[in-house]
Amino acid sequence: MKVEVIRIIEKADLQLAWDIRKVVFVVEQNCPEDLEWEFEEESTHFLALLDGKPAGTARWRQTEKGIKLERFAVLQEARNKGLASALLTTILKEISGLNQKIYLHAQLQAAFLYAKFGFKPEGENFWEADIEHVKMVKL
Repeated sequence: MKVEVIRIIEKADLQLAWDIRKVVFVVEQNCPEDLEWEFEEESTHFLALLDGKPAGTARWRQTEKGIKLERFAVLQEARNKGLASALLTTILKEISGLNQKIYLHAQLQAAFLYAKFGFKPEGENFWEADIEHVKMVKL
């Protein structure tokens, strides 16, 4: 299986990423759809391909607090095949020279993945879209 991550430039690729997010967050996890589409314009989006087919996505954006990594989503049939790690590796490489705090809001079941990349929990757990999260900061 070949995993490839591309930085999204074309509108058609962005639509593929949105389709993945809709399946994972809105359909599977019952997240309110209006929350899903915030901050699209100021975000840098990525698409993960599994054997050439769109199967995962993530984005990052600049905030007042630093660089926030967001919207990591992998289609159910493509999970546990390295897509989330490939997305994270690609994004961290892209932002490495920006010399700012890097953080994210991890769903608890995904926190172990971010921990492998040097992220540490910070503060109390909290609920977002009826899913328990923890803020994690890259050290």
